[in-house]
Amino acid sequence: MSLTLAIAIVLVPGWVYLLAEAVAAVRFARRGLPIPRERPPISVLKPLHGEEPGLYENLRSFVEQDYPSVQLVLGANDTKDGALPVADALIRGIPAADITLVVGAPNRGSNLKVANLENMLPAARHDTLVISDSDMRVDQRYLGAVTAPLHDLSVGLVTCLYEGVSTGGPWSELGALQINFGFLPSALVAAALGIERGCFGATIALRRETLRRIGGFAPLRDELADDQRIGQAVRSLGLAVVLSRYLVKARVSESSFAELWRHELRWARTVRTITPTGFAGSVLTHAVAIAALGAVGSGFGLTSSIFLGISLLLRWATAGVIASALGFAAIGLWLLPMRDALSFAVFVASFFGRTVFWRDQLFQVEPSGRMSVDGDQTP
Repeated sequence: MSLTLAIAIVLVPGWVYLLAEAVAAVRFARRGLPIPRERPPISVLKPLHGEEPGLYENLRSFVEQDYPSVQLVLGANDTKDGALPVADALIRGIPAADITLVVGAPNRGSNLKVANLENMLPAARHDTLVISDSDMRVDQRYLGAVTAPLHDLSVGLVTCLYEGVSTGGPWSELGALQINFGFLPSALVAAALGIERGCFGATIALRRETLRRIGGFAPLRDELADDQRIGQAVRSLGLAVVLSRYLVKARVSESSFAELWRHELRWARTVRTITPTGFAGSVLTHAVAIAALGAVGSGFGLTSSIFLGISLLLRWATAGVIASALGFAAIGLWLLPMRDALSFAVFVASFFGRTVFWRDQLFQVEPSGRMSVDGDQTP
């Protein structure tokens, strides 16, 4: 088999996949937001870790909701956490808001975010719970939209995808491009095909009774992919996990290449742990990188160069469709070839080691997805 034919066999599925991403995004954009029939009180749990850029505005957006009764529960494991002055400023700045701050309770397990949530849960007063990462920002419709499906008792959990919004700088721009034109459209394709039913830390809305039935947060104490495990546990009860049409905004603030690399390598190794076969097969989605390698391998022959041109044009065209359908800013799309090269490097690197760097600690991840504070002992 010639090199050119081999490249073509690999690239055609990649081109089809790029088109599928655009179709999935357009179909998703046509969905409407649900209107809640009832508005029961809600407790929003926000685990904090460090003073992230825009943290005050992120947290405030969850207080300023078009919703009658909202309790915001903020939590930090460490009494010296840099997020605490921001939390205190929010409490002072909106004295009428129902905000509870939980600080300094003992940690349990390797996953410090889960330990934080365990510590926070007793302070949550309401039976409808919404859990959301601290780097997310929303508008006033958010709580009504994401909790409306829970009025159907066959629905156990509602989750959201998210739009990456750069806080400034080239590395955060590249991080936002990966979310908007890599992660998000691939998640939409998987959801449309029913091959991967995700659950994302951007939003996890569920009833307290559902959380109790899956054992609370305790089973997640040593899990790397805690959000995915919650979704799996809810489905095991025979309840549906609904992907909301609402997109939250994730503030992407990587300030260096090393920070961006560690973050994305953790993502990749997390996905590899959850769905190893599907992750390995996702190599076919790296059409631009494969075409570029093929062009180099063939000495930039005419056919392989045409394949590279087709791949680049399809990548830019489908990204433009996705941006238009979902209302993303189309600026920076010229960086997509660089973004795709970095994504392919992260993909390859994810197979060499089982460590992830998260919240200033290095963790060893077992094939089961359980993690411990350790070095890279197992390839």
